[in-house]
Amino acid sequence: MEKKIPYKIYLEEHEIPNKWYNVRADMTTKPAHLLNPISLKPLTAEELEPIFCKELIAQELDDDTRYVDIPEDVLKFYKMYRPSPLVRAYFLEKALDTPAKIYYKFEGNNTSGSHKLNSAIAQAYYAKKQGLKGVTTETGAGQWGTALSMACSYFGLDCQVFMVKCSYEQKPFRREVMRTYGAKVTPSPSNTTAIGRKILSEYPDTTGSLGCAISEAVEAAISQPGYRYELGSVLNQVLLHQTIIGLETQVALRKYHIKPDIIIGCAGGGSNLGGLASPFIGEMLRGEADYQVIAVEPASCPSFTRGRFAYDFCDTGMICPLAKMYTLGSQFIPSANHAGGLRFHGMSTIMSQLYHDGFFEARAVEQNSVFEAATLFARVEGTLPAPESSHAIRVAIDEALKCKESGEAKTIVFGLTGTGYFDLKAYEQYNDGKMQDVIPTDEQIASSLAKLPKI
Repeated sequence: MEKKIPYKIYLEEHEIPNKWYNVRADMTTKPAHLLNPISLKPLTAEELEPIFCKELIAQELDDDTRYVDIPEDVLKFYKMYRPSPLVRAYFLEKALDTPAKIYYKFEGNNTSGSHKLNSAIAQAYYAKKQGLKGVTTETGAGQWGTALSMACSYFGLDCQVFMVKCSYEQKPFRREVMRTYGAKVTPSPSNTTAIGRKILSEYPDTTGSLGCAISEAVEAAISQPGYRYELGSVLNQVLLHQTIIGLETQVALRKYHIKPDIIIGCAGGGSNLGGLASPFIGEMLRGEADYQVIAVEPASCPSFTRGRFAYDFCDTGMICPLAKMYTLGSQFIPSANHAGGLRFHGMSTIMSQLYHDGFFEARAVEQNSVFEAATLFARVEGTLPAPESSHAIRVAIDEALKCKESGEAKTIVFGLTGTGYFDLKAYEQYNDGKMQDVIPTDEQIASSLAKLPKI
């Protein structure tokens, strides 16, 4: 007689992975090393120690370990909200009258409202384990700041958040959630750091950017004993933690014998895209499968589609390490669009290298078309999506409509990274017909790229 596995054990042993996946182990061409901004030589672990936690540095620099054990304390926390659901979008399929099968991995069913908690709890754990007093960070739309505030509260750490100014003003309720968890939230650029004062003197009317906020958060970390800086995207360590998304998606798909044709993720710094797509791209790298992977970015900040693959500063203040990535230039200040989490001038070194090597394609979409897709999704699927996630919804709809034209019944999987209930000012602008599409000119991008470091 077959022995039945208790539900709780089944979840632990089968549906929630106990390891993260490091796609670099399967990459033939590894991402280029981070460079010291002064010596222009590859950064060592010792040089990174004033900025990051020691164990996170080891993860950042590890190109060889394919699977990394998830700490038991992190796994226990994951069980609050994982496994996250993989949902068949039957009502969206019906509304589009498409033969395509559409699935979305929903990461919004936790208090932070997004996928960011997957890395936030891991980073807070390593900070606590190291005996630190607290951490500093930046946040764009506020999902990362909310997630890290929650994680720090869980482990009893101080949390200082520099929030991009336009998001600080557009999303006051997300700011208040951070404060409820005990975080100190400062609009960036600010007068509290030397970098912030410098940026304000040069650009007094700036609405801020992730690059500005990163500079301030790093300065705050290195100037306070017992503090380290923690980042919500871009870094190798963050993409590693976020692979819990793609690994869970693979488990669910295999359980129901589903083979996806298209994988779609929104792209700002790379954490959502890399988290969902990396395990599937790993199959491609090993020659086990083939997929069409699509990165979707805002037309207002088109790093992949109009940027350059080059070494650049990760921050506007030019104090952080140099990374080889697709970039618009560290001095590029995007327009104040409502997808605050996608307003970063560059992309993850991992995803940049994979894109450069042809493992996925990228598309840039405009804000009004994104909210058109978001509104349709909300009306038929019952969840109000975050503006960032809605970029993936836009292209998922586009691909499903192509299937309608061709008659192909492709299987589409996209990442629904979070909810949009704190983004109602954006929906208000769209509903009132006041939303504008601001797309940088070739001259603006060229001017920024002309300031790239000469390496």
